[in-house]
Amino acid sequence: MNFTENIFLALRSIRGNLLRTFLTFMIIAFGIMALVGILTAMQSMIAGLSSNFSSLGANTFNIIQSGSGVRGKGPRMKDNKTGDPISYRDAVDFKSRYDYTGATASISTLGLSSATVQHDGEKTGNNISVMGVDETYLQVAGFTLAAGREFSATEALEGANVAIVGVEITQRFFKNKPEKAIGQTISVQNRRATIVGVLEAKGSSNSFNGDRIVLMPLPTVRSEFGSQRASFNISCAVMQQLDFDEAIGAATGAMRQVRRIELGRDNDFEITRSDGLMSFVVDNTAKIQYATLFIGIITLLGAAIGLMNIMLVSVTERTREIGICKALGATRRNILTQFLVEAIVICQIGGLLGIVLGVLLGNVLSIFLHTGFIIPWVWMLLGIVLCLVVGLLSGLYPAMKAAELDPIEALRYE
Repeated sequence: MNFTENIFLALRSIRGNLLRTFLTFMIIAFGIMALVGILTAMQSMIAGLSSNFSSLGANTFNIIQSGSGVRGKGPRMKDNKTGDPISYRDAVDFKSRYDYTGATASISTLGLSSATVQHDGEKTGNNISVMGVDETYLQVAGFTLAAGREFSATEALEGANVAIVGVEITQRFFKNKPEKAIGQTISVQNRRATIVGVLEAKGSSNSFNGDRIVLMPLPTVRSEFGSQRASFNISCAVMQQLDFDEAIGAATGAMRQVRRIELGRDNDFEITRSDGLMSFVVDNTAKIQYATLFIGIITLLGAAIGLMNIMLVSVTERTREIGICKALGATRRNILTQFLVEAIVICQIGGLLGIVLGVLLGNVLSIFLHTGFIIPWVWMLLGIVLCLVVGLLSGLYPAMKAAELDPIEALRYE
């Protein structure tokens, strides 16, 4: 009896006990679906985060208020104490001091996180972010213009009534035609400004939407929407990856001079790297992947016990059939292989169904993150291997029991 015949015999046996077998491979399918689905969703999330970080530039770092960044591991991450804000004077002083070759510094601050924009009697919802930026912000932050221009150095220094808007504002007011927005006047919380630029679509992350934003010169935002305790963000972009660490070192030295930090004292500010944040996210999602794998294996263990029970019942029900096969010349190996193949086929059917459902379920997240359809080949292969192992483990004992049956006693079985 060859392998193909064993598969056909297994399928015939499945049809003979369809409901019982269906329930078994659905347990397997749900275990694999949970495993592959969650891991696919996490892969989509990582791809989305990677896209967001790459849009900021691979060689970008930020100088921010101590205690306000993502917490990670390290000797300087002993507590979450918030330090003094980075003032406008500090930020401007740093930018004038920081002259590292091949690096560009930019200053920005959040003016309003939930503002309303109006134009010709229409208005947006209360969901527009207003940021104050300088003339180099677009270059450093990785924004590109769909129409118009950046702020000039004079506008950024003196605080002109000009604005650069995100694509959702042009969709709302100008029928998604960026060129029509240039030169038009909008009101941001009753502050009038002329649109000089429109940003290309950038998408959103968990805490920032680059399409639902209004950028205005720093002095304008400071005078209209600022507060005494506002902290300013300093971003730096480095042209060459090889110069990244050296540029951060130079920025640290310049900022310590600005803040007048004595030798031997810790920094009272934080430097966050774009690649460091990504590594932090990936390291933490790896832990979730291990937990998911453990949960999936436990689920499959339960399915294996159920399958073993079904196979033992099947051996009992087919005792006369086994006796007839042995009387006709079937060897112990033939019977062992037949029942093992049957258990593996049941597992693989459930596993394939679970993989399909898991991939579809996991890619629901990729739709929202706009990362494209993800096929997790590694996790799919893992699912198939796990189903093979479960089939072997759950089918081995029943198959051995069937192979050991005495043909005479089996033929007498009623």
